[in-house]
Amino acid sequence: MKKLIFIFVVLFGWTGSSDCVTAAEKYTIAVAEIMQETNSFSPVLTTREDFKAWALHFGDEILPIARDLDLEIDGFLEAVDELGKGDITVVPIIKARSMSGGPVQRPVYEEFKQTLINGLKKAGRVDGIYLALHGAMGVDGLRDPEGDLIKAARSVVGASVPIGISHDLHANLTRERVQQATFIVGYKTNPHRDHAEVGYRVGEILVKTVRGEVKPVMAFNKMKLLKGGGMTVDLLSPMRSIFSRMEDMIDDSETVLDASNFMVHIWLDDQELGWSTIVVTNNDPALAQKLADELADLDWSVRHVLPPAGETPSAAIAIARDKWLRRKLGTVVFCDVADAVGAGAPGESTWILKSLLEEGADLKSYLTIRDKEAAGIAWNYDIGDQVSLSVGGKLDKVYNRPLDFSGELIHKSEERLGKTVILRHKGIHLILTELSDSLADPGYFPDLGLSLWKADIVVVKNLFPFRYRYLLYNRKTVNVVTPGTTGIDVSRLEYSKISRPLYPLDDNPSWR
Repeated sequence: MKKLIFIFVVLFGWTGSSDCVTAAEKYTIAVAEIMQETNSFSPVLTTREDFKAWALHFGDEILPIARDLDLEIDGFLEAVDELGKGDITVVPIIKARSMSGGPVQRPVYEEFKQTLINGLKKAGRVDGIYLALHGAMGVDGLRDPEGDLIKAARSVVGASVPIGISHDLHANLTRERVQQATFIVGYKTNPHRDHAEVGYRVGEILVKTVRGEVKPVMAFNKMKLLKGGGMTVDLLSPMRSIFSRMEDMIDDSETVLDASNFMVHIWLDDQELGWSTIVVTNNDPALAQKLADELADLDWSVRHVLPPAGETPSAAIAIARDKWLRRKLGTVVFCDVADAVGAGAPGESTWILKSLLEEGADLKSYLTIRDKEAAGIAWNYDIGDQVSLSVGGKLDKVYNRPLDFSGELIHKSEERLGKTVILRHKGIHLILTELSDSLADPGYFPDLGLSLWKADIVVVKNLFPFRYRYLLYNRKTVNVVTPGTTGIDVSRLEYSKISRPLYPLDDNPSWR
C-alpha cells in the first residue's frame, strides 16, 4: 500500500497533509498515575482532600504540571521525546498522588478507577499504557487495589496491549499484578532519588515494545522475607553491594531490560506480604529467572542484619544537649520513627513533645503535630495571645496520648496542609496543622519563618528522604523510638492477614 502511495506522489505530486502517509506509524500511549502508600495499622483513612493537598489533576492539565516535577511522568515524557521520533502521542488520564496514610476511602478509589476506565475508552485505539503506581496502596474493603487497576485497564484494551508499570522500591508485589502487567520497573534507590529515571526506563521499554523492537518477559520471585528499617539504605551495607549487582545486570547485557528489588512496605497487612525480585528481559525467560533468583539469594544472605538501634526521647534530648558544637554549626535532627508520616502514620504523636516539655524546653526545637481540632481552636486567637489546649491523641488512641500544651501564638497561615499555627513555649516551637506531612522537604520550616540554622532540634516524620535532603543543616541524626504505628520491630506489629512462615517472625530455612 505504501509503495502505491509513493508512486502516486511521484507521478502526480501531493499538496495535502502528510498524515495519510505516516498514519500507520503513529502510536498512542495512555498515562495514568495513582499513588499512595498505605499503613494498615493507621485508623485514619486517606481522603480525596489528602490527594488534593499533593496532586490531583485530570486530562490535558497533567502534562504541563508533570514536566516540572522531576517525577515518574516527567521521566516518561523525556523518554518519549527522545526516543519517540515524533510518532508517539501521549494521552494523560489522571494524576493522583497523596502522602502516605491509612487505607484510601473506597469511594475515592472507585472514582479514580472509573476515571482510568473512561479515559482509556475515550482514547479509542491505545497501543500502550503506562501506570505509575506506588505498589503498597491499600483501599478500605479491597485487597490489592493496584492489581485491580491493572486488571481494569486490561478489561478495556485487551490482552495484547503492553502495560508498563512503575513501582516504589517498597512495593508489595502480587501475582495478580505480575500476570496482568507486561513489565514492572522499580526504584533503584532508598532514600528514593530516581523517580524520573524509573519513568524514563518505563518509557524506553514501552516505546520499543509498541514498535515491536523488544518483547518484554518477566521473572518474578515472592520471598518469605520481611525486613525494614535502616538496613535497606541502598548506599550502605548490606544492600549497597546487592544494588550494585542489580545495576550490573542491566548494564552488562543488552538482553536485560530491567531488574528490580522490592524491599516491601512492612506496615501493609496482606496475605502476600514479603520482599520480591523481578527481572525483565527481551524475550529470554530463562535469563530473567536466573537473575531474579540470584537477587533473591543475595537478599536472603543478609537477612540477619539488624536495623540501627533507636533512642528514647529522653536519651535523644541528652544526646542533642551534649552535641553543643554541632548545634552551633547546624541542627540535630530527630527522626520520629514510630510516627513516620512518610510511612503512613497519623503524625499526631506527643511522646517527643512530652519529653521536650519535661527535659528540653530550654533548647530551641521545631516539632509538628497534625491536629485539626487544636489548629482550629488556636486559629481563632490573635498573634501574641497565650493559648492553652490539648494536642494529639485524637486519631490513633492505641499508641498516642493527648497532651496539654500552652504557648504564645506566633504564627498562623493557610498552607497546603490547611490551617497552620505555631505556638511557642520557651524554646519549643509547636507547629499544628490540619493535615499531615512527612517534613521531608527542609523548605517547610523557612516557609513558616523558622530558620533551620537557629534550631537546636528539628523533628522530622520520614524514615529516609531527610537523610540527604537535610545534609546542609543536619549535624547529627538521632532515631527516636516511641510507641506508634510505624515501629520497625515487626514482631510487635499486629498482623492478621500475612501468610506464615515469614522471616524474621519464623526461622524458615529458605526464601522460597
